[in-house]
Amino acid sequence: MIQAIKKGRTIIFIVFLLFIWELIVQFAQIPQWLLPAPSAIIIEAVQSYKAFLPHVFASVQLALLGLAIGIIFGLSVAVLLHRSAMIRELFYPILIVSQNVPVLVLAPLLIIWFGFGLLPKLIIICLVCFFPIVIAAMDGFRQTSPELKHYFEMIGATKAQTFWKLEWPYAYPAIFSGIKIAATYSVMGAVIAEWLGAKKGIGVYMTLAQSSFRTDRVFMAIFAIVLLSLLLFSGIRVLEKLVVKGRGLHAEHSRHS
Repeated sequence: MIQAIKKGRTIIFIVFLLFIWELIVQFAQIPQWLLPAPSAIIIEAVQSYKAFLPHVFASVQLALLGLAIGIIFGLSVAVLLHRSAMIRELFYPILIVSQNVPVLVLAPLLIIWFGFGLLPKLIIICLVCFFPIVIAAMDGFRQTSPELKHYFEMIGATKAQTFWKLEWPYAYPAIFSGIKIAATYSVMGAVIAEWLGAKKGIGVYMTLAQSSFRTDRVFMAIFAIVLLSLLLFSGIRVLEKLVVKGRGLHAEHSRHS
């Protein structure tokens, strides 16, 4: 009930901001090509949604594929760095430094190396997604209870058994936190990747709208990006509740039995 009230307040506040936006545009008589009113954006969305939907589907497919690869790659790197102290000492500083290089700077190089196909686009999304997953997963592994680790050592568990039976499930909340951040980044990464050269996608739609000074369509694309990011975030959050709560119920049942 309390969460519903908080969400209701947020929605009301967003509607209030849109209302203020509408009033400012109408009373200041701002040209539509400079700043369209929310009503103009809604009208354009209703009129051109059939042409816009194929671009949305293309971006969603690219974002989901890149996110899936980024999750696999990020978790693999996190496990490798956590399990091997030598590899962690060698590559962790490089991993941190690499995040200071903007993705847009790498885009021309990726085009030169891999062309205009699907591969450079997936690389961009993976680069955007995998870092928060790696950092979150490693933090989750490190936060495992020392008492439980000592208990596993006492019963003769190997390091591999300790990791997969204790550290890995213990890090689930942190891992899902990283995945939720990566999910929001994946849509942005897909749009950036589409700027490199694509036939369909929200990034392509924004470029065409910008070149023709259709600012209402640019804002429509921006709102679509925000909505898709929120939907992906909410989907990962639901999955997190199912996985983490399911493991908690299973552990409680095991203790009672």
